[in-house]
Amino acid sequence: MAVIFRTLLLLLTLSGSFVGIYTLGVGINYGQIADNLPPASHVSVLLKSLNISRVKLYDADPRVLSSFANSNVEFIIGLGNEYLQRVQDPQEAQIWIQQKVQPYLMQTRITCITVGNEILGGQDTTLAPYLYPAMKTIYEALVNLGLNKQVYVTTAHSLQILATSFPPSQGSFREDLVQYMQPILAFHAQTGSPFLINVYPYFAYKNDPNNVPLEYVLFEPNPGAIDPNTNLKYDNMLYAQIDAVYSAIKALNYANIQVQISETGWPSKGDEDEFGATVQNAGIYHKNLIRRMQQREGTPGNPSQPIDIYVFALFNENMKPGPTSERNYGLYYPNGTPVYNLGVQGYLPRMHYSASWKNASSIFNLLFLLIGFLILA
Repeated sequence: MAVIFRTLLLLLTLSGSFVGIYTLGVGINYGQIADNLPPASHVSVLLKSLNISRVKLYDADPRVLSSFANSNVEFIIGLGNEYLQRVQDPQEAQIWIQQKVQPYLMQTRITCITVGNEILGGQDTTLAPYLYPAMKTIYEALVNLGLNKQVYVTTAHSLQILATSFPPSQGSFREDLVQYMQPILAFHAQTGSPFLINVYPYFAYKNDPNNVPLEYVLFEPNPGAIDPNTNLKYDNMLYAQIDAVYSAIKALNYANIQVQISETGWPSKGDEDEFGATVQNAGIYHKNLIRRMQQREGTPGNPSQPIDIYVFALFNENMKPGPTSERNYGLYYPNGTPVYNLGVQGYLPRMHYSASWKNASSIFNLLFLLIGFLILA
């Protein structure tokens, strides 16, 4: 029987398409601001075991991209804030694509480039004028190289871009940022790329725990909140924040731009004044979030558009500056131990019946024949 078992494992391993996993809206942010993380080759094994097939990086680390060669993982890679001014020059933008993207495309699935991270509303206000021109030159470089149908261009924003977030129907961008947001929205409308937003209900609870119900931010049963303009009920803060972004976009006369969540998460540890940063709350937030994503939910304001998320983050990152919480957003410790029990197997998205599953059925038929042959022998 040991021989049969080893043969079974071998055949399943060799069948690269043994099981097809439907992973709508489920991705992971793979940050690396740490000095104790496992090598990228080990991370690729971890993600494969978790059936995670979408990863977002904050750079274009060649070690990571090489380690995931010939895998089924789709990558969002990042052009860092430090490159924004340099790639104003179209030649520099094309060089960046040729060095950071093109060499890996044959074997690694790079589908998106985020140009900068949280530029608008961030601390360095000098970068704002460079954001849209950098997005434009990177996109044009992709066009010149014939890659614009394969790789799209966007940028990730924080909720600091909003002047109003509640009620969701009154969501609006800050007046001082509209001049930068207008060309970016026109870019999204022209190229079909999504609008990325980093959303953390945790911050709202941390800043006002006496008035923000914990159940409302954790997707737990609660009375909810009613938008008085639409009469729509929101049973969690994340969905309200997403709809506020949609409303802000519509207020600038854009209606067909998809909003995707490039980051959301909950810290498992914090300083004394970081209320709610506990292992228990982090586990509840992520379990409930994944359950909602498994149901392919939309928001009350956009029920037909399933929410697309990237959870932050894969690992705790011990070299991130700031309060303790910043170093404790990971689902895993660097040694591969889960920070809390997510019940991953129970919350994986549904299996997709496809050619890969038919292939698996053929393999099982072969295995049964093999087992029967060995028993008769």
